Amino acid sequence: MLWEDEDKKPDYVIPDNVVDLSFKISCKQLPTMHAWELSQAIHEILPWLADEPEIGIHQIHGATTGNGWERPADGELMHLPKRTRMNMRVPRSRLEDTMVLVGKKIDIAGYQVEIGPASEKRLNPLGTLFARYVVVPEGLGEDGFMQWVVDELAGRDIRLRKMLCGITHTIHTPEKPVETRSLMMADLDKAASISLQEQGIGEHRHMGCGIFMPHKGIKAVGETEDKSHFSGT
Repeated sequence: MLWEDEDKKPDYVIPDNVVDLSFKISCKQLPTMHAWELSQAIHEILPWLADEPEIGIHQIHGATTGNGWERPADGELMHLPKRTRMNMRVPRSRLEDTMVLVGKKIDIAGYQVEIGPASEKRLNPLGTLFARYVVVPEGLGEDGFMQWVVDELAGRDIRLRKMLCGITHTIHTPEKPVETRSLMMADLDKAASISLQEQGIGEHRHMGCGIFMPHKGIKAVGETEDKSHFSGT
């Protein structure tokens, strides 16, 4: 008799060459859309960012919903609770350089933000990832955008099983408006999840675009997008 058990795949070891930094901040309110202004303020302190296009600078977000309060519409002011954080995704090789931000005060669209201590967190290889803003290549509608994402990731040997395209936002810059869509991917294996979080997708990582965050499931993603503005493929 021949009896062979299926070979077990070795446990996936989560790399830590890219990590998330979460900075405490002191700021009472900000415009909801402040990506360009935040990017410029951070660049003034960290000019070497110009040579690190894959470093992610998340837009600052207050609570989405809570006690009947909803996040204001694009262009309006949002009030920030004390627990609000400023988040960046950086390679470990740049951690010390990025920590120079601690203790600095920056101006974002006329509002002063004081940057406090930061905590470090390793990436989480959950199979569901969500990006609030992914730059839409010029001229592409929703179907074209989805196909572009599939093709981009196929070039990295990442096969998508489930993907949802979400609501649109426009990021205003002095050069031109940047059109974005939110995007969710599900049923990713751990290696693909980490790879996507490390590399992101599309342009303008310094304005919070193309940065994937792990989520526990589709329901959580829907809640993040103000109770599900998603449409499926």
